[in-house]
Amino acid sequence: QDFRELRALCLSQGLLFEDATFPAHISSIGPTLLPEEKLRQIQWKRPTELQRNPHLVMDGVSRFDIMQGEIGDCWMLAALGSLTLRKQFLENVLPKDQGFQDDYAGIFHFRFWQCGEWVDVVIDDRLPFLNGRYLSVHPRTSNEFWPSLLEKAYAKLRGSYQNLNGGYLSDALVDLTGGVQVQFSLKDPPPDLEEILKAADKSRCLMGCGTSGQSRRNIELRNGIVQGHAYTVTGAVKIPYKNGWKHIIRIWNPWGHGEWKGPWSDDSPQWDRVDPEYRDALLRNKDDGEFW
Repeated sequence: QDFRELRALCLSQGLLFEDATFPAHISSIGPTLLPEEKLRQIQWKRPTELQRNPHLVMDGVSRFDIMQGEIGDCWMLAALGSLTLRKQFLENVLPKDQGFQDDYAGIFHFRFWQCGEWVDVVIDDRLPFLNGRYLSVHPRTSNEFWPSLLEKAYAKLRGSYQNLNGGYLSDALVDLTGGVQVQFSLKDPPPDLEEILKAADKSRCLMGCGTSGQSRRNIELRNGIVQGHAYTVTGAVKIPYKNGWKHIIRIWNPWGHGEWKGPWSDDSPQWDRVDPEYRDALLRNKDDGEFW
């Protein structure tokens, strides 16, 4: 589908685009994502029906814009969170020639790397709702829609929303960048893992991590970590602590809340023994899903 041609056609006819190849229909959700009676209750709404003044992007793109919905696509959203840290990659995926202000015709497009080339995926902006709540990812700011629309385009690429329900973070990172992925098992990590992470952060690599367990059932452990879940690695630093140095890693949960409760977490006593200059630069004590 040619985004510009379709948009021009809709504008000339005064119509809002309706995508016949990924319709506002149960087939786009997938037959087994929800019980049948819930599938029948799904309503599709455009951002212009939800908000008086919707925007694709407001005040730049940030991982904190993203809050995971009912679908278990933390693997994709963790990759997306990582992508927001590297604006030069993000522009490949989120073309700037679209929005709700100029030439709005209910049509958007996003680009993903598939089999060695960038593929342009066109969608309409009808989003699935169940009982008045987003079925899919929802934005932290109510009138910012890039996370929901990008997720819809990825669902179309994969065949349905159901096909986003469980997957590999590494696959999503490749689909969003065209890059090469490397994995380390934390059961048997390389001896210099901390240095590798620090070097990767410095060289602007995208990083994520995951916990083992059934992704269908997200069990939150006492320490705040969720089993069968994917996270974004958003920083790796070495700071002076006591009489030596400490490597710490910052991680973000795509739920937008739910944080580690152990050493170096937001309220942990370790921070009391860190030089205020480092503490002020590194610690954000908020329930936003991000923690050291």
